[in-house]
Amino acid sequence: MAVRIFHVDAFSEGLFSGNPACVCLLEREKHGKWMQRVASEMNLSETAFVLKAAHGYALRWFTPIKEVRLCGHATLAAAHVLFERGFVKRAKEVVFHTKSGPIAAVKENALIEMDFPALPFKDATCPAGLKKALGCGPLYTGKTRFDFIMELASEKVVVKLRPDFSLLKKIPARGFMVTARSKRIGFDFVSRFFAPSIGIDEDPVTGSAHLSLALFWAERFKKKTFVAYQASQRGGVLRIRLEKGRVLLSGKAATVSEGRLVAGSL
Repeated sequence: MAVRIFHVDAFSEGLFSGNPACVCLLEREKHGKWMQRVASEMNLSETAFVLKAAHGYALRWFTPIKEVRLCGHATLAAAHVLFERGFVKRAKEVVFHTKSGPIAAVKENALIEMDFPALPFKDATCPAGLKKALGCGPLYTGKTRFDFIMELASEKVVVKLRPDFSLLKKIPARGFMVTARSKRIGFDFVSRFFAPSIGIDEDPVTGSAHLSLALFWAERFKKKTFVAYQASQRGGVLRIRLEKGRVLLSGKAATVSEGRLVAGSL
């Protein structure tokens, strides 16, 4: 049975923006080594593998070099495919069963809203080598269980940042998120995300980073709803709502292409 695959731009306002992900719809369980080889072949920041399960769908995410426990944009891409192709009725909720627990998604007009657990952070000392790797010093440094979070002086500093990825890769962490207040009309804050240790020098739009960024900016803005812009080369828009220890991320997605893996690759 051929595996259907979709190339989807997630957190995009149209084609060729946001963060691209591959979505593979499985008919049966596959070995993790096979999934990793497919993700390496697709060579996008994330490939999502979706399998029908009791009370929803099983979902796993792989970068080109390793499996990850949480990914926002590939979850959005997977939900988009299921809604767009009629596997789930648009009025219904889809629940993904993942290594980070259940994640529910609903479609409301052009937006898909996903219900994630918040990722708290703690104050942290800026690790040795980080200032040199970034080319600037942060105003604040924190640490989640996955990543470092750093506030920089301004949106301009965030946008113009040119990290040394070879140095970043030596610092033990999944990734590094940098953020600042936004001067763009209609946006609260901007960010960028770097994860060279898992094969992604810069991720175009990172849903999972905003599970911490939402908490960070909630303390500073004293509010619970935000519109955020990830200022990568492709750029992406995220709408965020905090509710009872959860982070509700909303975004748009667009299908770029659809195909099948040929028999020899199964």
